[in-house]
Amino acid sequence: MSDTEIVHIFRQMATAGAKVAGPLLMVMLVVGVVVSLLQTITQIQEQAVVYVVKFAAVGVLLVVMGPWMLNVLTSFITDLWALIPEQT
Repeated sequence: MSDTEIVHIFRQMATAGAKVAGPLLMVMLVVGVVVSLLQTITQIQEQAVVYVVKFAAVGVLLVVMGPWMLNVLTSFITDLWALIPEQT
């Protein structure tokens, strides 16, 4: 296996990871900022509120985008397994 093939595999891995983790991280960031802003405005300083809303938002996102995320990961793994016979 050459260096370019290894770099290509790592690039595919990074792309698949960003596709899967990116939406989750963005939703958590946006929800955290919005809830923190609302807590500042209303002067409610309960930290459990942030976690409950984040968990709910991530849960909804996983229900909505879960099949797509699973498809991205399975296609990456399938492509990776397809490379094994070429190396023998």
